[in-house]
Amino acid sequence: MFKKIKDFIVETIKEEYKFIIFLFLLLLIFNFPLNYYIVIGGGIMDASERVSVDKKKSSKGSFNISYVTQVDANVMFYAISYLIPTWERENANLYKYSEEENLEDIEFRSDLDLKTANGTAIYWAYTLAGKEVKKVSSSLYVIVVYNERYPTNLKVGDEILSVDGQELKSAEEYSSYLQTKEAGSTVKVKIKRKNKEKELDVKVYEQEGRKLLGVSLQYASEYKTNPELEIKFKKSESGPSGGLITTLEIYNQLTKKDLTKGYTIAGTGTIEEDGSIGQIGGIEHKILGAVSAKADIFLCPPETNYEQAKKYIKEKNLKIKLIKVKTIQEAIEKLEELK
Repeated sequence: MFKKIKDFIVETIKEEYKFIIFLFLLLLIFNFPLNYYIVIGGGIMDASERVSVDKKKSSKGSFNISYVTQVDANVMFYAISYLIPTWERENANLYKYSEEENLEDIEFRSDLDLKTANGTAIYWAYTLAGKEVKKVSSSLYVIVVYNERYPTNLKVGDEILSVDGQELKSAEEYSSYLQTKEAGSTVKVKIKRKNKEKELDVKVYEQEGRKLLGVSLQYASEYKTNPELEIKFKKSESGPSGGLITTLEIYNQLTKKDLTKGYTIAGTGTIEEDGSIGQIGGIEHKILGAVSAKADIFLCPPETNYEQAKKYIKEKNLKIKLIKVKTIQEAIEKLEELK
């Protein structure tokens, strides 16, 4: 029996080898990766599934983070995007700051943006709710290097542990210390790279009277809270645009009043250090995803995002209430006014 099956397979391969090779090559071509992302739509995610405060207050409605579904492009997805009007192509170079960057650098920044946004959300939610919140650590990371203009041995993803033996607790401390150095001199920078610590001699540069190391840096802070809080996002759920809704969800779980008023509330926008709500991308996809999920209200950053959202809702005749919010405090106040 086994011999008959074997003989059949061998014979089939002999007779159809050209077709088999053609199929194999076709699969290789279709799966060949391209330097693009394909945006294939949007949706919403209940923030209570990612955020949980100890002894949290119940809610009749829900706060939902609006998101855009994005996939790495290959030849097949790229071709299909020309057939489906709602699919959009984004060149990966738009996310790069230099030619030498790779997708790993882009993903690191996106993951760090989420970590930073969650920290800021925790601070503002607990502060506005009148609950205990204390910063317990702050880490400084390299997010962009400018080797073409400022050659350096620092890399994207490096955690800066100290400069000349000093632990710098804030961006202000870091900047102030560098101003004491001479342009062209070097400082000893202790870093953590891929979980290994090392010390580098890094050159100091000067731009318009300001001293720098030729890189962009970003802080991410961790907080201790009372009551305790757990935030769990999936690896694929990176980026800063969920900051507004994450803040509102935490605040709502901390306070007795239910801001949702029984509504399904979706929204998008970053949460900045000063409590303002920042601009995001893909607003049209996010609104359409919210409408498809039958959300009642969409919270939106001001200015460009609001104008884009307002125009899109009118053009598509979508049924959803659009609310513009400039700050997290304003968002809370406008939700409290809902009937």
